[in-house]
Amino acid sequence: MKAKRRILLQLLTFCLFLLLLAKIHFRNHQEEELLLSDWFNPRRRLDVITTTDWLAPIIWEGTFDRKVLETYFRKQNITVGLAVFAVGSLTDKYLDPFLQSASKFFMPGYRVIFYIMVDKYLQLQEMEHNPLQSFQVLKIGKERWWSNFDLMRMKILSEHIRDHIRYEVDFLFSMNINMVFQSEFGVETLSTSVAQLHPWWYFRKRTNLPYERKPTSVAHIPFGLGDFYYAGAIIGGVPFQVLDFAQQYLKGVFLDTENGVNSTYEKYLNKYFFLNKPTKLLSPEYSWDPTFNLPRHVWFVKIAHHPIDTL
Repeated sequence: MKAKRRILLQLLTFCLFLLLLAKIHFRNHQEEELLLSDWFNPRRRLDVITTTDWLAPIIWEGTFDRKVLETYFRKQNITVGLAVFAVGSLTDKYLDPFLQSASKFFMPGYRVIFYIMVDKYLQLQEMEHNPLQSFQVLKIGKERWWSNFDLMRMKILSEHIRDHIRYEVDFLFSMNINMVFQSEFGVETLSTSVAQLHPWWYFRKRTNLPYERKPTSVAHIPFGLGDFYYAGAIIGGVPFQVLDFAQQYLKGVFLDTENGVNSTYEKYLNKYFFLNKPTKLLSPEYSWDPTFNLPRHVWFVKIAHHPIDTL
């Protein structure tokens, strides 16, 4: 009997120890959790839409507290990836301004890996040394569908995410090459799934948004439906989320091709975010077309998205 009691006492002591560990873990987890209300205040920008119907934040200058976010993300010890495709004639004209500005303004103070997808040998221009930044120049090969640029880059990007990117970064952005960073593109942009509001269509009526209207297309969104019109210049999130979009886009293109239907990359993107709501939206400030007049809503342009051949 004494032996049984001793065993029961030991089991009870062990159970109490496990409960204590669980309590400590739960308390620490609570302390580390970052609530939206801790850093985001939509009431500071009553002149614009700051929250979606599904309660995702829309990031405008003035709505976020970067100091709170910095405190949180520095504890997480994160690495952020930025992928860009430099192919054909785009490389010589646009790549250097993109990288020079991104190295200064993209996630300053955090580890960043730049993934530069190229179709020919490339020697990067010299940039100011930053021990937190690294560059991977990844050669891509030509295939029979290479002329479809968006199809090519999403196929290549998905392959690299599966092969190595998902193990190297916590968050990943894919951006167009004809962009020049103007001010800080920081941790306020990080989330599971990040979409960019189109700088032109944000200021237009939703009834006029240029969704795919052909019912036979995978990208089809019926009249009367839809949330916002998203730009294809920026897509981001955790790697598996970017991978999911790329795979769904490729699947949609192939299905439409088999059925003799054509659509555009941006329309597939909008269909994806219609079905899979992004957890964070970036305001037009984060990808502004400088050929547009600057409205009073745009306080600071984060990135100037130049039309091809105007840089």
